[in-house]
Amino acid sequence: MKSRTDALDATVYGVDVHSGDVRGDSPSYALVRLSEEGVEHDVVSRRKLLRLVADEEPSIVATDNVYELAEDKDGLVRLLRELPAETRLVQVTGDESPEPLSRVASRHDVPYAKKPSKEAEASARLAARSVGYAVRAFDDTTRVRVSRGRSTGSGGWSEDRYTRKIHGAVRRRAREVEDTLDEEGFEYEKEVTEKYGGLANAEFVVEAPRNAVPLSNERSGDTRVEVEAVRRDGIEFESLAQRRETVVVGIDPGTTTAVAVVDLDGELLNVTSSRSADTAEVIEWIIERGRPVVVAADVRSMPSTVEKIRRSFDAVGWTPDDDLAVVDKKHATSEDEYRLENDHERDAAAAAVFAYRDHADQFDAVRRKTPRDVDEDEVLARVLSDELSVETAVEAVADDDEDDESHETREPTEEEKQIRRLEKQVARLKEHVEELEERVDRKNDEIAELEDELTSARSEKARDVRERREVKRLERKNDELRRKLKKERQARKETRGKLNRLKKLWRVEHPDFADELGDDYTVVKAVEEFTKTALDEAEEAFGLAEGDVILLEDASGAGRATAERLAETEPRLVLKHGAISTEADKVLFDADVPVADADGIEMRRIDEFGIMREGDVRDAVERWEEHAEERRLRRAEETVDELISEYRVERKR
Repeated sequence: MKSRTDALDATVYGVDVHSGDVRGDSPSYALVRLSEEGVEHDVVSRRKLLRLVADEEPSIVATDNVYELAEDKDGLVRLLRELPAETRLVQVTGDESPEPLSRVASRHDVPYAKKPSKEAEASARLAARSVGYAVRAFDDTTRVRVSRGRSTGSGGWSEDRYTRKIHGAVRRRAREVEDTLDEEGFEYEKEVTEKYGGLANAEFVVEAPRNAVPLSNERSGDTRVEVEAVRRDGIEFESLAQRRETVVVGIDPGTTTAVAVVDLDGELLNVTSSRSADTAEVIEWIIERGRPVVVAADVRSMPSTVEKIRRSFDAVGWTPDDDLAVVDKKHATSEDEYRLENDHERDAAAAAVFAYRDHADQFDAVRRKTPRDVDEDEVLARVLSDELSVETAVEAVADDDEDDESHETREPTEEEKQIRRLEKQVARLKEHVEELEERVDRKNDEIAELEDELTSARSEKARDVRERREVKRLERKNDELRRKLKKERQARKETRGKLNRLKKLWRVEHPDFADELGDDYTVVKAVEEFTKTALDEAEEAFGLAEGDVILLEDASGAGRATAERLAETEPRLVLKHGAISTEADKVLFDADVPVADADGIEMRRIDEFGIMREGDVRDAVERWEEHAEERRLRRAEETVDELISEYRVERKR
């Protein structure tokens, strides 16, 4: 046999109005926490009650009337939306037509007194026994919406980029949500709104209850995720435990215990047998399958085990006048619906069937004569146990209900009224303080969030400015290098063309000289004047490079700076027409740049170029080096003479 599990193994809240009214003055509530650790009593405001529920997440919040917590159906829906996913709101007195709490408590042997704290405790204990109806306003379907966490703004140089950034973030977060749902194996429908650069929003309708979806509400930077259960068309009440059907039970005890359950129409609902089940397990098995009003045995003297089970249900016992014969039991259980596996199950089923037949007229009379607003099970129990007529039992049950509803507490004294007024005032002041504290917390959170956004915006703006400046600088530099490269390529192309034309023309105009030189000749680059301007023009026209032979058409007038400019190109030989200045000569000499007169050197000229023998270049360089060595020696001798003269002058002093 299967043992019945506890209806509850977590915390249950019982709630009842202590003072005020949810539709008018701010109410306070008697709160009872029922858990394995015991029972705790408290009085709290509505706001604090909701905060405690959010923090502790009890499995059930139980009350005798859900409209003590919400002013109307819309308010009830808002309340259900605020509750944690694992917490159920339970009305222990019934569904749309609730019974008095006193009657429900009495039926289930739960202590009751007409005080808010006691009523709250009774509600908690009833809910812990799976008595009552859970209020539901949402389907087992969850809507997950991913949307923009910021406004895209309007105007500004970076609006397009900023909009793309936000829509791209929404697309990425939507993909993450979709991956999570796919990994968990959920079925869902997806609908997205495409926008510039990504998505404006994405909505997933998941075929699963809210507490099963591993996603939560969040807002992070550019995106926001909202998770909520899909609302039903109306509000429904769902029984915590399916209402147990009134049944007749037959039991055959012994080494093998068999139990059969028959409904009030004589139909066999269930039958089982076991060699290992004890009395507690048999009781639990019966509880799961119905509420017994008759417990029967197939022998004249009821066995002690069957009697113990009967008393646990406060049911009526039934035994035959004589032990049932085997032939009678086989005849009573021979129909097709009785699928019995052994004689023990047959005996238990036969006991239940004979007990049903003996009370069938009473069952029919109760069903026919009990008004809809009177508890039929209670009437049947009184007819069977008290041996009353149906009419008398109906009147007795109705009178008990009127007594429960008409019961009133005594009028409170003036002192008690004053105490209640002061308690209400204190509760309001406490609630006001809590509201102010919550408002301060919200403002602080808003300030912190705005400061974070401001810091982020400033940082992003500064980064954008730096990036924009750097991009512009690099673009300018790139354009400049492109222009320079284009200019250099054009100059090189023109120079190469001039050289090619020079060689062709020179060979055409001087075939004898060309044959004489063969390939052993050098190109000379001519510069009109020994000035910076002329050097720059030559550089731009045909380029001045290391190892060139340069001809200065007019060497006069150059100073130190011009000579240094020429020396930087590191020419192989400088040929000159005219005298060079002393300052320029010294600079070129110190830079080891050979200088020779162009007069006397055989050279063919075409435009700004010349052609001369390579041997003449080498001879000119060698002659300069010889003169340069002599010049260095003279300079060294002059330096020694100056030192000696200075020394003599110093001695005379």
